[in-house]
Amino acid sequence: MVDGPERRAPITSAAGVVITTYNHAHFLGDAIESVLAQARAPAEILVVDDGSTDDPGSVVARYPGVKLIRQANQGLAAARNTGLREGKTDKVIFLDADDRLLPHALAAGLSCFAIAPASGFVYGGFRRVYENGRPRSENYFNPISAEPYRDFLKGNLIGMHAAVMYDRGKLIGIGGFDPTLKRCEDYDVYLRMSRSTPVASHREIVAEYRWHGANISANHREMLDWSLRVHRREALHAMEQPDTAADWRRGRTQWRDMYVRRMLADAKRSWAEGHSVSAAADGVVTAMTMSPVLAVRQLLHSARQCLMRRPRSSADRAGRFRRRHPSPPPGSVNLGDLNGVTPISATFGFDRGTPVDRYYIERFLEAHAADIAGRVLEARDDSYSRRFGASRITRQDVLDLSPANAAATIVGDLSCPHMLPDAEFDCLVMTQTLQFVFDMRAAVVQMHEALKPGGVLLLTVPGISPVDRGDPAASWCWSLVSHSAFRLFSDVFGDANLSVESHGNVYAATALLQGLAVEEIDAVKLDVQDPSYPVIVTVRAQKAGGRLQT
Repeated sequence: MVDGPERRAPITSAAGVVITTYNHAHFLGDAIESVLAQARAPAEILVVDDGSTDDPGSVVARYPGVKLIRQANQGLAAARNTGLREGKTDKVIFLDADDRLLPHALAAGLSCFAIAPASGFVYGGFRRVYENGRPRSENYFNPISAEPYRDFLKGNLIGMHAAVMYDRGKLIGIGGFDPTLKRCEDYDVYLRMSRSTPVASHREIVAEYRWHGANISANHREMLDWSLRVHRREALHAMEQPDTAADWRRGRTQWRDMYVRRMLADAKRSWAEGHSVSAAADGVVTAMTMSPVLAVRQLLHSARQCLMRRPRSSADRAGRFRRRHPSPPPGSVNLGDLNGVTPISATFGFDRGTPVDRYYIERFLEAHAADIAGRVLEARDDSYSRRFGASRITRQDVLDLSPANAAATIVGDLSCPHMLPDAEFDCLVMTQTLQFVFDMRAAVVQMHEALKPGGVLLLTVPGISPVDRGDPAASWCWSLVSHSAFRLFSDVFGDANLSVESHGNVYAATALLQGLAVEEIDAVKLDVQDPSYPVIVTVRAQKAGGRLQT
């Protein structure tokens, strides 16, 4: 661990970045440039070379002002401690050389510290990218609660270390990173710091985790072993209180369950794609030793999908598809009430209860209810604003295309320039509205301009859905999937300010198309997410330059 505060160098009020590298010189330039591109410039950039056999020095030499520190190979924790000890800033981010920061990472972290100055560290979200930098997955963010130590006993909420900004003094005060830990040294720090200091989070997506096949975290068995080893060290502290003791026990189960699922998923993929059968079998055996009950349950659930070989012809592929999706023989399906050409309800299920799409819409708004505050604009009526914003709203407006809507305070086409006042709204609630606008990009630009800096757009659009033909004032133009929504909004709001998610599965889509209500189906099945059947796509977009949630 790093030396105590007496070794601490003079500090400033700004943030610095420590980039650690070990044989990743081919990625290092991207990492450095992502730091240099920050909207709030870093006070210092240190690159710590942990005994690389490639040439990081030649990369660093291209960037004046970036300091290179060399040391013999001692491991990632020791390299971070070197950067921690040599740095001079009050706040610090640690970035691995194969990853990247997004442009508002430093500004978001410092703003969060300004709101929660007693925190030992703050963090935001991240996303995975492929080796070439292309996005691999949607945004990942789990907010912290008022009891951070209990949260971390149950698991690692953060997921990527570069999403974290530390108070350098507090990190030194707990001894820094433990160099005896080969893996999970960041999780160890989260646990130790959260015992004694507050932790804050914000929703800004601040980092990109490059997935290139050689990542440390790709070895599930080793990661599980180290996660449990770090977690075990907290037993003494956790057992002091009944609540934390229960969280500690729950955390051990959750760690095993998470990695067992990953092991079985890899084994299934290896077998299905025709790779080494012995490797797939080893993965299953390893999963069985780590959590027999869960492994057996998962194997029974997906046995047919796992036991497949690589198809060699069109016929093989068709057979493979049938085996992956076991179904009754042709002609034996009993369609029952669905055996007709008209839906059970032609009004989305409103006449039967809660429509399936509203289930996802309302859960999305509930999750982001804190954003609905200040001056708020909602489309058609203010029911969701009143339900989820309540007393936080200081002024409410309603937008409609039709002047016949007596509740409307603003009437007009959302795609018309300057139809909404510029920089006036703290929050826009736009549920199931954008599909009626032919020029969607113009509407997105209009909504962006209408938000104050830091204002938030909460928007939903249909994916798989019946078309609403009952509105004479509007025509349904579009449905979207998460990829098209991400591209549409990222062009205007920027990747770092955007979270896009897909909700639904084939069961949910079938129920919605037939007009069944949530109250008459198995609602538990609605929580299974299958991106091949997007019923609803949700968008949270924040205009740069304002408030951050903690």
